[in-house]
Amino acid sequence: MTEAYRIEKDSLGEMQVPANALYGAQTQRAVLNFPVSGMRPYPAFVWAMVIIKHAAAEVNRDLGLLDAKLADAIVQAAQEILNGKHRDEFVVDPFQAGAGTSHNMNNNEVIANRANQILGFMLDDPKKPVSPNDHVNMAQSTNDTIPTAIRLGCLWRLEELLTSIDNLADALESKAKEFDDVVKSGRTHLQDAVPVRLGQEFGAYALAVRNDRERIAVAGDRLRRLGIGGTATGTGLNAHPEYHERIVARLGELLGQPLRSSGNLFESMQSMADPADFSASMRTLCITLTRIANDLRLLSSGPATGLDEIRLPAVQPGSSIMPGKVNPVLAEMLNMASFHVQGCDLTVSLAAQAGQLELNVMMPIIAHNLFEMMHVLIGAIDAFTTKCVAGLTANHEKAHGWLAKNAILVTALNPVIGYLNGAAVAKEAMATDKTIKEVVIEKGLLPAEKVDELLDVRAMTEGGIQGSGGG
Repeated sequence: MTEAYRIEKDSLGEMQVPANALYGAQTQRAVLNFPVSGMRPYPAFVWAMVIIKHAAAEVNRDLGLLDAKLADAIVQAAQEILNGKHRDEFVVDPFQAGAGTSHNMNNNEVIANRANQILGFMLDDPKKPVSPNDHVNMAQSTNDTIPTAIRLGCLWRLEELLTSIDNLADALESKAKEFDDVVKSGRTHLQDAVPVRLGQEFGAYALAVRNDRERIAVAGDRLRRLGIGGTATGTGLNAHPEYHERIVARLGELLGQPLRSSGNLFESMQSMADPADFSASMRTLCITLTRIANDLRLLSSGPATGLDEIRLPAVQPGSSIMPGKVNPVLAEMLNMASFHVQGCDLTVSLAAQAGQLELNVMMPIIAHNLFEMMHVLIGAIDAFTTKCVAGLTANHEKAHGWLAKNAILVTALNPVIGYLNGAAVAKEAMATDKTIKEVVIEKGLLPAEKVDELLDVRAMTEGGIQGSGGG
């Protein structure tokens, strides 16, 4: 059955557009020109652009530049989209024309046609009054709306991302307290080292995550600098002199967030440094998450032939052929998510440096990757926190067993017997499978009571010089 079409016009001429589509000719051209990935814009990108159109219509109306009847229809149409309607009308592939003109026009056309419907006009009515370019896009350009939308779209989910990170840090801190009494063998270079407490390891994980959270929050704050109103090149041509200040204020009211002027509308258009910095802060978090996930995989390895110092929740069978096998699937998932996000960050970095003169035309792919990074991180961190960290347990017996065999405990005797004697004791203990205490006594280096005092493993985890009575 042949699909029904209507005729829409743009500056290049007529285009056939699906009869019931709210988008118009320029969007249809983009659909035909860029059949690349089959993906559609992230909701954050749609939301951010629509809220800009909402604010612009109100500001231009209040400045006396846009007829109130048309402005109110535009605002109503925009609000419907912000409320979740008409989302299937945003159809432009993320890999599209440079700068994001196609995405901007997709928004302009959908809002304009819906506004015309609100005013009582049919989609194919040649007299429909609201124009995508003249009214919805008034005082705007792709070149100032897209960089603004990138910033607002990230801010839209920033608190959600920070909450996910906080929840992970809280869960790790909870485990740090729970595991404070588990003294185990430390490891450096993946070789035996002096004792640590399992709680100390988890406390370090928690602080590392909190430090990364702070980096993201600081980078996120710089996204509040807006250059909307610069129009095509930063000069503000075709925008009222008060437009920039007013729309920044109105967007802040609509978002319920503190926003501010960038201070230089040319810089806002030329530079993608703030989005790149935000991307880099998420990349740094992924470096930390990868390290923690790898540690949990090591600490839970085995169980019979690995470290087996912690047990991760068994959330699914681990093998289609080996009965009883359970794998660290949440940690593996977090690794994969982190690798993907770091790949997205590389794309953002390359695209951010590809700007030329007054504009960076790679903004669509910067937007797509930033929103994908946030989406993947939120989902991955939430799953890892609730399904892995919250339910993991310590294997006290195995941790104690490995520590008992650790010849590096002799390090605590160095201040008394000296490094060379300590090295000789460690070598003999490992070669003969004897304990440090047994070798030290056999060599006549210290009496048994003194060895027991110096080899207090819990005290070793508190630092200081063993047996000195102080720190």
